[in-house]
Order: sequence, then C-alpha cells, then structure tokens
Amino acid sequence: MAGQMNHSDLHWITNFIWGIADDVLRDLYVRGKYRDVILPMTVLRRLDAVTGPTLQRR
Repeated sequence: MAGQMNHSDLHWITNFIWGIADDVLRDLYVRGKYRDVILPMTVLRRLDAVTGPTLQRR
C-alpha cells in the first residue's frame, strides 16, 4: 500500500529525531522530559508540512 512506511524507515526516523533531541536539548531538559518537547514540535512540523501547499496558494 502506498504511503505506508516499512519498519526500517520508521526506526531510522525515530532514531534521527531522538538523536536531535540528544544533541540540541541536552542540558536544557532532563532526558525523561524530552518527549514533552519533541512530540509537540514533531506534530507542529508535520502540520506545517501538510498545510504548506495550501497556505502558499492563498
């Protein structure tokens, strides 16, 4: 089915995001609190990517 990620791709993306968290958020947040920052930022970025073409047409 088109649009589905295989397990390998999902694992790579997950590791990539957590790698950024380790590099950028270290010393700003306790490691256990990363998810409080990463999840909202990931959702916001995804919304931006999805609505971007719509906003550019206006």
